[in-house]
Amino acid sequence: MAVYDGYEAVIGLEVHAQLQTASKIFCACRVEYGEPPNVLTCPTCLGLPGALPVLNKKAVDYALRLIMAVGGAVNKRSVFARKNYFYPDLPKGYQISQYERPLGQGGAVEFDLPGGGRGRCGINRVHLEEDAGKSLHPDGGEKYTRIDLNRCGAALVEIVTEPEIASPEEAYGYLQSLKLILQYLRICSGDMEKGHLRCDANVSVRPAGQTAFGTRTEVKNMNSFKAVQRALRFEIQRQIRLLRSGGKVSQATLLWDEKQEVAVEMRGKEESEDYRYFPEPDLVSLNVTDDWINHIRDRLPELPDARTRRLVRQYQIRDYDASVLCADCGLADYFEQVMKTYDDAQVAANWIQTEVLALIGETGVRIGDFCVRPAMLAELLGMVSSGEISGRIGKTVLAEMHRTGRTASAIIKDKGLALISDPARLSQVIDDVLRTHTDSVAAYRGGKLELFGFFVGQVMKATRGQADPVVVNDLLKQKLET
Repeated sequence: MAVYDGYEAVIGLEVHAQLQTASKIFCACRVEYGEPPNVLTCPTCLGLPGALPVLNKKAVDYALRLIMAVGGAVNKRSVFARKNYFYPDLPKGYQISQYERPLGQGGAVEFDLPGGGRGRCGINRVHLEEDAGKSLHPDGGEKYTRIDLNRCGAALVEIVTEPEIASPEEAYGYLQSLKLILQYLRICSGDMEKGHLRCDANVSVRPAGQTAFGTRTEVKNMNSFKAVQRALRFEIQRQIRLLRSGGKVSQATLLWDEKQEVAVEMRGKEESEDYRYFPEPDLVSLNVTDDWINHIRDRLPELPDARTRRLVRQYQIRDYDASVLCADCGLADYFEQVMKTYDDAQVAANWIQTEVLALIGETGVRIGDFCVRPAMLAELLGMVSSGEISGRIGKTVLAEMHRTGRTASAIIKDKGLALISDPARLSQVIDDVLRTHTDSVAAYRGGKLELFGFFVGQVMKATRGQADPVVVNDLLKQKLET
């Protein structure tokens, strides 16, 4: 338990994950990002009179996957409810959610602790609900707000933790692990910039060792995991300063201002009775059969921790390398595709973690959109391993492959980049280098053996890195020692 000036923090997180269904949860409207405002709407998601909701079965399938993946229990009968509140981007004046009988309860998510080791946070509930629209506030000081209802009615799954997180760093680790699980299940992209993953944090502080909870506040409007971490640090310190000065923490909802790095009170914190929940009269209860549960369970994919262990075991790569690869489902997929036609797993892991990730970082593409497909990288690595090209040239070729989409063999042939292994040709180059650097030759023969690397570098420079280093080393030794 982290202690801050004699106080400890108690944190619970509420994560809303937008499910990757083709249509919304209660209507047939498409779910797309970046479309013109208010074009992806219909009478149902606009809440027009007489329009009735119809539940999207795929959304239930996806939520069941998550519940089982975290070890939770499926409630075979769950009920949708109306959560009443009034906001401009909620056209019905209520949100269809689940309250007293959610789809799933229990389970836990494990995560890496900041000081090493593993932590575990229990899950209180997992339930389905519809998303609200989006309020667009101009930056120029204009006194109006635009409403985009394209997102209204998109399928969400809400994951509510137990109050078991003790620090902002643990919150960050939990969110990273949860995001990976969602991505491995292929039910949510996890893209916070697009609003596909959103987090609200409940936080309170209490004297260290006290068992009773302090008064909690809720922090909203955090658009990255780092922002969650910063917002929690701010709010923990704010509450501690308030209590130390003799003040009292008020239960409130705060908005995180990323630019100012402060949390500003928006309103008093609502309790469940403020939402006046009651069963949704237009939807029957959701009944999940044993056959449905077994069908989902039998098709659960391999999850991140299990995949990390398998990569170490199957490919004999280092634990660290496996964890880096498996921190991105697409990156792990890419690695395993490379290994279908290449046989040195450690070399492949090294290149993917360094050269491939560097190119992706420069251009901002995702690994799934990387134009150097796994088979193309495998071909390049095979040419490096066989000695057809050097590792240095291989990196240059990879950059050209990324720029043009061409194969390694085509680039090497067109640019004449194949390794020079002809002893006669290299001998002539070495002779030219030794004639140019007679003083260094004399110094080497006088005992400065560290100059050997200098000569190798000069030969590689003269051949644009194409000289076979093994042949160069052998010839240089012969010529310098005679």
